[in-house]
Amino acid sequence: MKLRRRQFLHLAAGVTALPAGSRFAWAQTYPTRPVRWIVGFTPAGGNDIVARLMGQWLTERLGQPFIIENRPGAGTNIAAEAVVNASPDGYTLFLANLSNAINATLYEKLNFNFIRDIEPVAAISRAPLIMVVHSSVPARTVPEFIAYAKTNPGKVNMASAGIGSAGHLAGEMFKMMAGVNLVHVPYRGNAPALADLIAGQVEVLFPSAASSIEYVKTGKLRGLAVTSATRSDALPDLATVGDSIPGYEASSFYGIGAPKNTPAEIVDKLNKEVNAALADPKMRARLADLGGTPLPGSPADFGKLIADETEKWGAAVKFSGAKAN
Repeated sequence: MKLRRRQFLHLAAGVTALPAGSRFAWAQTYPTRPVRWIVGFTPAGGNDIVARLMGQWLTERLGQPFIIENRPGAGTNIAAEAVVNASPDGYTLFLANLSNAINATLYEKLNFNFIRDIEPVAAISRAPLIMVVHSSVPARTVPEFIAYAKTNPGKVNMASAGIGSAGHLAGEMFKMMAGVNLVHVPYRGNAPALADLIAGQVEVLFPSAASSIEYVKTGKLRGLAVTSATRSDALPDLATVGDSIPGYEASSFYGIGAPKNTPAEIVDKLNKEVNAALADPKMRARLADLGGTPLPGSPADFGKLIADETEKWGAAVKFSGAKAN
């Protein structure tokens, strides 16, 4: 039996509308199963701590586990590529951070373009790094450390969370602007780097505030300065690196990314919940304890932050000459 043209168009329109309606209904009930949140560093580092803190909030608010999956290596590129290649259904997320902005220039060959291939969902916070040293280092201020490094050229080991990490480039910027020769020792995250710093295997590190602030407060490590433009409320007694090296500034950021083409309804739902968390006094206080400042905003706001940071650190990478294979 042949269908009349009007009947055909009516049925076709119904079929066309069905996927969109189904997607909307699906997004309304999201999530219906556990969500993987991939972090490109080892457990116990700043990225991991922030992800677990926000993951607990999302678990409680949305009724499904947000499971933190640590995939360290290649300056977060292994983790980022896993998310880029994941299904854009909202069940695989990424803990975006400063390393991703740095890597766009630091790595000459990547199998993805972070700005093009990752959907910005929500910023969480911005935080300074802390310049910390082992107790054996005879320096209590940045000028004293610079003097020590200059009298021991090539003998002071600078650890980092890995090539291309925020601490790596913050350290490279310090070396460049202070005119000192430090030996870079990359690790697979801040946690193992901090462990070796405490043990005295390396002398200096620029870790995230979230991963190192308790070590500074308890005296296990000596904090020399924070890397932000202004002092941190969490460590008000620490000067800024910029107080001794005018123009120096480096701070990390944390946020959620998803595979490109993740449904807008899911992105907006996650963004709404993250912003609700950032408005919660207990969450704000916890982030402050970690040295962080909340960054509420839209997905577009987070996308602009990533683009701006990529441009800023791209210039720094080129100027420093740092490269990764």
